[in-house]
Amino acid sequence: MRVGTHVLGELYGCSPDALKEVSAIRCLMRQVVDASGFHVVGEQFHQFNPHGVTGVLVLSESHFSIHTWPELGLVAADIFTCGEQQNAVDAFQKLCDLLRPSKVTKRVITR
Repeated sequence: MRVGTHVLGELYGCSPDALKEVSAIRCLMRQVVDASGFHVVGEQFHQFNPHGVTGVLVLSESHFSIHTWPELGLVAADIFTCGEQQNAVDAFQKLCDLLRPSKVTKRVITR
């Protein structure tokens, strides 16, 4: 029995300026969620000093989290959705389209 899809990925070579502040990451994550048709039921963000962000959106479909390392141009993303497999995969692709990394690694786990 399949209950959902979990996409784990790393985006390398992202613009450091896009990864430094909570406000930018929150906006980015909301764009992905809106484009994917997900529904946010909660959120938590943390601003690291001097820069970097951890953000989690709790979704009615499951969750979406991001951790950033601006000094490395690196984003670690985790998108888990119940239901159709393509939803999480498409959302991860939308994240890549917005951040335009030079390299991406991705693992798709069926649960």
